[in-house]
Amino acid sequence: MTDVMTRRDLLQGALALIGTGAAGAREADSVRRHPPLKGVYLSYYGVGDRTIRGRVLGLLDRTELNSVVIDVKGDRGFIPYESRIPLARDAGAMGPVRVRDFDDLLAGLKAKAIHTVARVVVFKDDVLARYRPEWAVADATTGAPWLDNERLAWIDPFYEEAWAYPIAVAQEAALKGFDEIQFDYLRFPSDGRLEAARYSRASTQPTRVEAIARFLRQARLALAPVGAALAIDVFGYTAFNPDDTGIGQRIEELAPLVDVLCPMAYPSAYHVGIPGFRNPVAHPYEVVFETVRRIRGRSAQAPVQIRPWIQDFRDYAFDRRPFGVPEIRAQMRGALDGGATGWMLWNPGNRYTADALDSRSGRD
Repeated sequence: MTDVMTRRDLLQGALALIGTGAAGAREADSVRRHPPLKGVYLSYYGVGDRTIRGRVLGLLDRTELNSVVIDVKGDRGFIPYESRIPLARDAGAMGPVRVRDFDDLLAGLKAKAIHTVARVVVFKDDVLARYRPEWAVADATTGAPWLDNERLAWIDPFYEEAWAYPIAVAQEAALKGFDEIQFDYLRFPSDGRLEAARYSRASTQPTRVEAIARFLRQARLALAPVGAALAIDVFGYTAFNPDDTGIGQRIEELAPLVDVLCPMAYPSAYHVGIPGFRNPVAHPYEVVFETVRRIRGRSAQAPVQIRPWIQDFRDYAFDRRPFGVPEIRAQMRGALDGGATGWMLWNPGNRYTADALDSRSGRD
């Protein structure tokens, strides 16, 4: 492949793959067949480590968990299996992890009726941004790719030619048999020297919101023949902020375009609290409940489900308290009481609090 691959080239290539599989027979409403979905996250490095993978998948065998979210394109832009997408190969997206039995892993999960979710990180893509710097958010002071607080580069969300690549990654994952595609970092940057970030268009609330919506319209069209459900991770504060939170995410525009909204309702992430609760880590039930309730209210005109991410890691923003069984179970109750159709546990190291989970014969 040459460096001049166009958006049409990528879409046509991915659509050509669709004709080779039987995944198109699956229904896009698979998320509705067995709620509530109770999920757990398996990272790019976790899925590649047999010990971590075994520990997480063991929870699916022993507990109430019935869903797993697996990094298909992680936070640095790496893909954990051998992708057939030419740009992924050329850019170096097959990084240090290579799960050679990935298809067998997925088939085993499907055989156990586990709902499988492919997490695809969209615009935070250090691999692609360095390979195609003309697609990257630029640093206004140096002209080089702009870097966030993790020293990672981002793709300019306005640069439509770059959209086909994450969409192709999502299509490939759906063809492998994933029930659901979950886009993360489908937004504008929120940390780093934001004043130095230069985009290909003026960054205003209307332009940001429209860019994210247009991406989702294209993604939905591309995924329709495959049949996977479409989800998007959103900041928890999008439930409370009437604007786009400065990142292009506004509930009213997003809800009609996806099957599932996934607010990151970690109490530690609400750095100024929420109305009525200035210290969110002391009120995990209320934080998750109110986040879900407000998003449900703002998305009431769309047939969208709400399934929040909840916190299974030590607080990092307030008093560094551990989040143990009481805090985790409080969030689970808050999610379902607020009207969510499930929840997902997040721990970046994939170390989960098993005692917070009921056995398979326990809670429905």
